[in-house]
Amino acid sequence: MKKNISQPVSSLKQDTRHRGYSLEQDLNESNEYYLTFDKAVIHKKPTPIQIVKVDYPSRSSAKIVEAYFKIPSTTDYNGIYKGKYIDFEAKEINKMSFPFQNIHPHQIEHLDKVLKHGGIAFIVMAFTKLSEVYLLEADYMIEKYNSSKKKSLSYEEISQNGYRIQYGFRPRLDYLKIVDEVFFKEEK
Repeated sequence: MKKNISQPVSSLKQDTRHRGYSLEQDLNESNEYYLTFDKAVIHKKPTPIQIVKVDYPSRSSAKIVEAYFKIPSTTDYNGIYKGKYIDFEAKEINKMSFPFQNIHPHQIEHLDKVLKHGGIAFIVMAFTKLSEVYLLEADYMIEKYNSSKKKSLSYEEISQNGYRIQYGFRPRLDYLKIVDEVFFKEEK
Protein backbone atom coordinates (compact mmCIF):
# COMPACT_ATOMS: atom_id res chain seq x y z
CA MET A 1 0.00 0.00 0.00
CA LYS A 2 1.36 3.41 -1.05
CA LYS A 3 1.57 6.15 1.48
CA ASN A 4 -0.25 9.32 0.41
CA ILE A 5 2.27 12.09 0.88
CA SER A 6 0.66 14.63 -1.40
CA GLN A 7 -0.68 17.91 -0.09
CA PRO A 8 -3.64 19.78 -1.44
CA VAL A 9 -2.70 21.78 -4.52
CA SER A 10 -3.76 25.00 -2.84
CA SER A 11 -1.11 24.63 -0.16
CA LEU A 12 1.66 23.97 -2.68
CA LYS A 13 1.03 26.69 -5.21
CA GLN A 14 1.36 30.40 -4.72
CA ASP A 15 -1.61 32.51 -5.67
CA THR A 16 -0.98 32.95 -9.40
CA ARG A 17 -4.47 34.12 -10.35
CA HIS A 18 -3.33 37.72 -10.63
CA ARG A 19 0.02 37.24 -12.29
CA GLY A 20 0.26 39.60 -15.24
CA TYR A 21 -2.20 42.09 -13.77
CA SER A 22 -0.99 45.37 -12.44
CA LEU A 23 -2.48 47.24 -9.52
CA GLU A 24 -3.84 49.83 -11.93
CA GLN A 25 -5.66 47.16 -13.96
CA ASP A 26 -7.12 45.66 -10.77
CA LEU A 27 -8.32 49.07 -9.58
CA ASN A 28 -9.73 50.00 -12.99
CA GLU A 29 -11.70 46.73 -13.11
CA SER A 30 -12.96 47.31 -9.57
CA ASN A 31 -14.00 50.87 -10.43
CA GLU A 32 -15.82 49.63 -13.53
CA TYR A 33 -17.69 47.14 -11.31
CA TYR A 34 -18.59 49.92 -8.83
CA LEU A 35 -19.83 52.09 -11.69
CA THR A 36 -21.82 49.28 -13.35
CA PHE A 37 -23.61 48.43 -10.10
CA ASP A 38 -24.09 52.11 -9.17
CA LYS A 39 -22.01 51.82 -6.01
CA ALA A 40 -19.56 54.67 -6.73
CA VAL A 41 -18.20 56.88 -9.49
CA ILE A 42 -14.40 56.68 -9.31
CA HIS A 43 -12.07 57.11 -12.28
CA LYS A 44 -8.40 57.12 -13.09
CA LYS A 45 -7.24 60.67 -13.70
CA PRO A 46 -5.63 61.26 -17.08
CA THR A 47 -2.02 62.41 -17.00
CA PRO A 48 -1.82 65.91 -18.53
CA ILE A 49 0.70 65.93 -21.38
CA GLN A 50 1.78 68.47 -23.98
CA ILE A 51 2.27 66.90 -27.41
CA VAL A 52 5.31 68.38 -29.13
CA LYS A 53 5.93 66.20 -32.18
CA VAL A 54 3.67 63.87 -34.15
CA ASP A 55 4.78 61.51 -36.91
CA TYR A 56 2.27 60.84 -39.69
CA PRO A 57 3.49 57.64 -41.41
CA SER A 58 0.28 57.50 -43.46
CA ARG A 59 -2.93 59.44 -43.83
CA SER A 60 -4.86 57.13 -41.53
CA SER A 61 -2.41 56.89 -38.64
CA ALA A 62 -0.53 59.25 -36.41
CA LYS A 63 2.11 58.50 -33.80
CA ILE A 64 3.11 60.77 -30.93
CA VAL A 65 6.91 60.95 -31.05
CA GLU A 66 7.60 63.55 -28.38
CA ALA A 67 5.52 64.76 -25.44
CA TYR A 68 6.08 66.34 -22.03
CA PHE A 69 4.14 66.42 -18.80
CA LYS A 70 2.31 69.78 -18.67
CA ILE A 71 1.98 69.96 -14.92
CA PRO A 72 2.68 67.48 -12.15
CA SER A 73 -0.37 65.28 -11.71
CA THR A 74 -1.88 65.05 -8.25
CA THR A 75 -3.05 61.52 -7.47
CA ASP A 76 -4.17 58.57 -9.57
CA TYR A 77 -7.90 58.25 -8.78
CA ASN A 78 -10.80 60.41 -7.68
CA GLY A 79 -14.56 60.36 -7.58
CA ILE A 80 -17.55 60.23 -5.28
CA TYR A 81 -18.79 57.56 -2.88
CA LYS A 82 -21.77 57.86 -0.53
CA GLY A 83 -21.84 61.61 -1.14
CA LYS A 84 -18.19 62.11 -0.19
CA TYR A 85 -15.29 63.09 -2.42
CA ILE A 86 -12.71 60.29 -2.61
CA ASP A 87 -9.12 60.68 -3.80
CA PHE A 88 -6.24 58.21 -3.71
CA GLU A 89 -2.85 57.27 -5.04
CA ALA A 90 -1.92 53.74 -6.13
CA LYS A 91 1.61 52.39 -5.75
CA GLU A 92 3.17 49.04 -6.65
CA ILE A 93 6.08 48.08 -4.43
CA ASN A 94 8.71 45.56 -5.53
CA LYS A 95 10.67 45.56 -2.27
CA MET A 96 9.73 45.10 1.37
CA SER A 97 9.45 48.82 2.03
CA PHE A 98 7.89 51.89 0.48
CA PRO A 99 10.51 54.58 -0.24
CA PHE A 100 9.21 58.11 0.38
CA GLN A 101 10.86 59.15 -2.89
CA ASN A 102 8.05 57.20 -4.63
CA ILE A 103 5.52 59.83 -3.60
CA HIS A 104 6.04 63.46 -4.51
CA PRO A 105 5.67 66.44 -2.16
CA HIS A 106 2.84 67.89 -4.31
CA GLN A 107 0.95 64.59 -3.93
CA ILE A 108 1.31 64.72 -0.14
CA GLU A 109 0.08 68.33 -0.19
CA HIS A 110 -2.86 67.36 -2.39
CA LEU A 111 -3.91 64.47 -0.11
CA ASP A 112 -3.61 66.80 2.91
CA LYS A 113 -5.88 69.39 1.24
CA VAL A 114 -8.45 66.71 0.42
CA LEU A 115 -8.53 65.72 4.10
CA LYS A 116 -8.76 69.35 5.26
CA HIS A 117 -11.82 69.85 3.04
CA GLY A 118 -13.60 66.78 4.41
CA GLY A 119 -12.77 64.32 1.63
CA ILE A 120 -11.61 60.73 1.90
CA ALA A 121 -7.95 60.25 1.04
CA PHE A 122 -5.67 57.23 1.12
CA ILE A 123 -2.97 55.28 -0.68
CA VAL A 124 -3.41 51.78 -2.09
CA MET A 125 -0.11 49.89 -1.94
CA ALA A 126 0.54 46.55 -3.62
CA PHE A 127 3.48 44.44 -2.50
CA THR A 128 3.98 42.57 -5.76
CA LYS A 129 6.30 39.88 -4.35
CA LEU A 130 3.74 38.96 -1.69
CA SER A 131 0.56 39.48 -3.74
CA GLU A 132 -0.73 41.64 -0.89
CA VAL A 133 -2.53 44.96 -1.21
CA TYR A 134 -3.08 47.48 1.58
CA LEU A 135 -5.08 50.66 2.04
CA LEU A 136 -3.11 53.18 4.09
CA GLU A 137 -4.92 56.25 5.35
CA ALA A 138 -3.50 59.50 3.99
CA ASP A 139 -3.17 61.12 7.41
CA TYR A 140 -0.84 58.32 8.55
CA MET A 141 1.29 58.65 5.40
CA ILE A 142 1.38 62.45 5.68
CA GLU A 143 2.47 62.27 9.32
CA LYS A 144 5.24 59.76 8.60
CA TYR A 145 6.35 61.58 5.45
CA ASN A 146 6.59 64.96 7.20
CA SER A 147 8.00 63.88 10.56
CA SER A 148 10.12 60.86 9.83
CA LYS A 149 13.85 60.93 9.59
CA LYS A 150 13.56 57.61 7.83
CA LYS A 151 13.48 57.37 4.07
CA SER A 152 10.79 54.70 3.82
CA LEU A 153 7.95 52.82 5.48
CA SER A 154 8.62 49.14 6.10
CA TYR A 155 6.25 46.37 5.10
CA GLU A 156 5.68 45.73 8.80
CA GLU A 157 4.60 49.36 9.40
CA ILE A 158 2.24 49.27 6.44
CA SER A 159 0.74 45.88 7.29
CA GLN A 160 0.25 46.91 10.95
CA ASN A 161 -1.17 50.38 10.26
CA GLY A 162 -2.90 49.74 6.96
CA TYR A 163 -5.86 47.58 5.99
CA ARG A 164 -5.41 44.50 3.85
CA ILE A 165 -7.57 44.46 0.72
CA GLN A 166 -8.40 40.90 -0.31
CA TYR A 167 -8.37 39.85 -3.95
CA GLY A 168 -11.71 38.68 -5.25
CA PHE A 169 -13.49 38.00 -8.49
CA ARG A 170 -15.92 40.90 -8.75
CA PRO A 171 -14.72 43.37 -7.77
CA ARG A 172 -11.11 42.28 -8.07
CA LEU A 173 -10.03 44.59 -5.22
CA ASP A 174 -12.99 45.57 -3.05
CA TYR A 175 -11.31 48.58 -1.48
CA LEU A 176 -14.67 50.24 -0.80
CA LYS A 177 -15.32 47.56 1.81
CA ILE A 178 -12.31 48.94 3.70
CA VAL A 179 -13.45 52.54 3.04
CA ASP A 180 -16.79 51.63 4.67
CA GLU A 181 -15.05 50.14 7.72
CA VAL A 182 -12.60 53.02 8.15
CA PHE A 183 -14.36 56.18 6.97
CA PHE A 184 -18.05 55.31 7.44
CA LYS A 185 -17.87 53.33 10.70
CA GLU A 186 -20.31 55.67 12.48
CA GLU A 187 -23.02 54.66 9.97
CA LYS A 188 -22.95 51.03 11.11
